[in-house]
Amino acid sequence: MASLKDLRTRINSVKSTQKITRAMQMVAASKLRRAQDAVEAARPYAQRMERMLGSLGSSMLERDGAPLLLVGTGKQETHLVVVATGERGLCGAFNSSIARAARGDIRALLADGKKVKILCVGRKGRDVLRREFGSLIIETIELVGIRRISFADAQPIAVRILDMFAAGEFDVCTLYFNRFKSVISQILTRRQLIPASLPEVGAGTAPDLGDAIYDYEPEEEEILAELLPRNLSVQVFQALLENAASEQGSRMSAMDNATRNAGDMIDGLTMFYNRSRQAQITSELIEIISGAEALQ
Repeated sequence: MASLKDLRTRINSVKSTQKITRAMQMVAASKLRRAQDAVEAARPYAQRMERMLGSLGSSMLERDGAPLLLVGTGKQETHLVVVATGERGLCGAFNSSIARAARGDIRALLADGKKVKILCVGRKGRDVLRREFGSLIIETIELVGIRRISFADAQPIAVRILDMFAAGEFDVCTLYFNRFKSVISQILTRRQLIPASLPEVGAGTAPDLGDAIYDYEPEEEEILAELLPRNLSVQVFQALLENAASEQGSRMSAMDNATRNAGDMIDGLTMFYNRSRQAQITSELIEIISGAEALQ
């Protein structure tokens, strides 16, 4: 049975932990507001970019000489899996959910005889995947020390993907991240970057052209040659912003739960400490009374 001193030490330890989790919750809440504003500000641009790409790309799919970023290499033998996670833990299931989804898809691809290459954005995804697929990880891009995600942070990642595709190192590229919905809800998202995933015409994503005829200046090929690489950079940037907001929301929720659990543990330990102290005092009183009666 633990002594009263041990119980006091444990109660003080849990109180210290509770102070840390409460502070982390407050910090995550302040960061979440900025991250959420950044996500909401970037979404309209990414959506309009996707609509423009769908409008132009749908007319180019059946033409000869369509950009490879749009139609792909015609094969699906080598897959590049880009896993975007956080750099730190203590954020609930944020990192593990992304890594778990990527791991399941990688196993399925390998079972089908496909070749897989993994590009990790963030250390936590690398730490999980390297246990089973360490030989498949070609590079890890860390974002440590970046306080606020900018387009300049996403550009090198997009350039790395484009350079690999131009060198013929893969056929299909898929990006894994969490899309922010609310503090307690993040949606796991798989987004195919190459070949570009076009919005379905008539599904509310592509504009209704009616009977109008549009002439493009310059030609569609030239516009797509500029638009497709930029769209890839925008999609990577959007994913990083979504991840940043999702991470802070998940951390805020996890630290709130940890603070509540610490409070419940402190209440339970305090009650046990009071009972143990009361029992010890009662036992000492009984010994004193028994000794006094023995002397009479």
